[in-house]
Amino acid sequence: MPPLLKFHAWKLCGLLLAANFGLLAYLGVGTLKPLSEWNWTDIGGEGGSALLVLVWIGLLLKSRPAGRVTTLLFYGLACLFFSLWMDTLDEFVQLSESIVWDKWLESGPMPAGFILMTLGIYHWHREQLAISAQMEKRERLFREHRLFDKVTPLGGADYLRLQVQQALQEAHSEQQPLSLVILDLDDFSAINRHYGHAEGDRVLQVLTQALLLNLRRQDLLCRLAGDRFVALLPHTGERQAWQLAHELQTAVHHLAYKSSQQGERLQLGASVAAVMAMQENSESLLQRLNQALARAKQPPQIKRA
Repeated sequence: MPPLLKFHAWKLCGLLLAANFGLLAYLGVGTLKPLSEWNWTDIGGEGGSALLVLVWIGLLLKSRPAGRVTTLLFYGLACLFFSLWMDTLDEFVQLSESIVWDKWLESGPMPAGFILMTLGIYHWHREQLAISAQMEKRERLFREHRLFDKVTPLGGADYLRLQVQQALQEAHSEQQPLSLVILDLDDFSAINRHYGHAEGDRVLQVLTQALLLNLRRQDLLCRLAGDRFVALLPHTGERQAWQLAHELQTAVHHLAYKSSQQGERLQLGASVAAVMAMQENSESLLQRLNQALARAKQPPQIKRA
């Protein structure tokens, strides 16, 4: 038995028990019809439909893990199968006219099954939309593998330029703001000198995960160069971009990274800057972003008395 089907075996057992219960109930109170009274058209239509629904149930349980969608679809199909099964038994067993519960067993589960299937298909639709959105984002990130950074799972500088150019076109056509945030680790070269480049690479990898956790779903993070990262923020004004920039800066400051050699915590800090796109191309926008970072890294001027 396939692993997923084996995992759902109790569902199938319950369905078969219910079908047997219906059969025994009919046989217990009714009598078998003679062969001459069998309606082969109804037997083929109702019995064939029940068999097809049973096949659908098997395919469903074979291909899907347990969960809300699978449960709703299963119970919806199970109700349809049970209703068709009881309707088929009616072609073989003659019941007394005083018995009315058979009508409930034949017709009652059908509307309940359609309701459960409708709910299952609705949630399956939402599930597929979420998967499609994730795949679309993943395709956007991995479309050009050669443009990706070798240390972090991020796009590199060339990939960033392509995405900025595309985002500028979309922002212009949709009349929506677009902003960029740049983050530069403070004194990252000291980590490479004291702990080695391998430790420095691990710092960048851990830092990447921390930055991604503090960005929104629609944002794109790239590694511009060395210890410098750029976040592309669609539908974002400059004020909100600065707020996100300071949140990233705080996340870096609170990152409890411990070295692999002695286990001591490395106190990390970062400089940030944010700019909103204007009527310009990607190169001029990135140049303006770097200039904003250069100003942010300058020490504050001390006023003379």
